[in-house]
Amino acid sequence: MPARRVLVVEDDPAIRRGVVDALRHEGFEPVEAATFAAAVHEVTRSRHALVLLDLVLPGGDGLDVLAEARRSAPDIPVIVLTARGQEDDRIRGLRLGADDYVVKPFSVRELLARVEAVLRRSAERQAGPGRVRAPGGVVDLRRSELCRADGARVELSEREAALLDYLARNRGRVVTRAELLLRVWRLPASAAHTRAIDMHVVRLREKLGDPALAPRCLLTVRGRGYMMAADVEVE
Repeated sequence: MPARRVLVVEDDPAIRRGVVDALRHEGFEPVEAATFAAAVHEVTRSRHALVLLDLVLPGGDGLDVLAEARRSAPDIPVIVLTARGQEDDRIRGLRLGADDYVVKPFSVRELLARVEAVLRRSAERQAGPGRVRAPGGVVDLRRSELCRADGARVELSEREAALLDYLARNRGRVVTRAELLLRVWRLPASAAHTRAIDMHVVRLREKLGDPALAPRCLLTVRGRGYMMAADVEVE
């Protein structure tokens, strides 16, 4: 994937041209999409380092483009471009997995600063943690197994390892069930699937030796989701 290719999804020609020119001046390779159909085509068929996404598009909703991006390329960073006062859309965008948002009208300097910051965080996330120190031992995420103090090894399923990896990458932050469905299960948010997350957390706690009644590693945040405790050692 080209490290500097940025998809600019914006229907306003003047705004789009200004963003594209600013990105090109900073050494990025901007790709333009002015409609819903063009945006979906790009996020599902091409690879980009980052997407700048307007929410109001001819032919469809920008949040549907975000959902398509998350299904096609779950790790691609997305910055939502939104008009002032559209708080509900910003919240929905963040819940669907947007990495940041910029409120219109915005300055070019602010936008470029956010682009660089999100790309930097994305690179750090992709490096990913290798080991997590749990109450019952040390988890090697690359081998998907936990090594207990007595030398015994406990294998994690692919889904359990992916769930632990995602929570470790977001240690200290509440991760909603909807976000876990999108980022780990690759499914659209639906209450019908949330029980599967809860069951995986229960089994994962058992393997990690994390007490169900008073967990110290994988915490339940009532009414919201789960969080890996900030003091858990992650390497």
